[in-house]
Amino acid sequence: MTTHFSNLFHGEYVRLSAVRQEDAEVMARWGEDAEYLRNVDTDIALPRTKERMAAEGSSNSNSAYFRLRTIQGDELVGFVALHSIEWNNRAGLLAIGIGEAKNRNKGYGTDALRLILRFAFEELNLDRVGLDVIDYNKSAIRAYEKAGFQHEGRMRAAVYRDGKHYDRVIMGILRSEWAAKSYK
Repeated sequence: MTTHFSNLFHGEYVRLSAVRQEDAEVMARWGEDAEYLRNVDTDIALPRTKERMAAEGSSNSNSAYFRLRTIQGDELVGFVALHSIEWNNRAGLLAIGIGEAKNRNKGYGTDALRLILRFAFEELNLDRVGLDVIDYNKSAIRAYEKAGFQHEGRMRAAVYRDGKHYDRVIMGILRSEWAAKSYK
């Protein structure tokens, strides 16, 4: 049996990295961007302090949290995490965010999805990764579909923003679906 050891943390455009102390200041600026906050979370959009951002992002036994840095220039552009991992079920949930608008739609998110799914299925030995996304976040939904996520359902009128209700789209990908994709 031949084992293939590719670089688990490096993609074409981004790499998965550990949290750095200086990240908190950058991420606190992202926390002042209403568009970012309203796409990354269903919670109330509130600016986040540097101290709060410094406390976020620690991995534990039920999560794996990474910062996203560009291959060229080592610039912090986002985060990606597997959280709420249920080891007995071999399942976890995905969260991802690209911080500044200038860094969106450049392939960073797609590259990060490839990396985190490879990490989930090859390193953590999970069988399922799920997520939910607000249905107005069409670019994220397209990126998830491109990565192989399937629509599994929706939570109707689960998010209330600007006087209107939005659904939360539930998506997931199984190890077998991921393995059938031509890239890893």
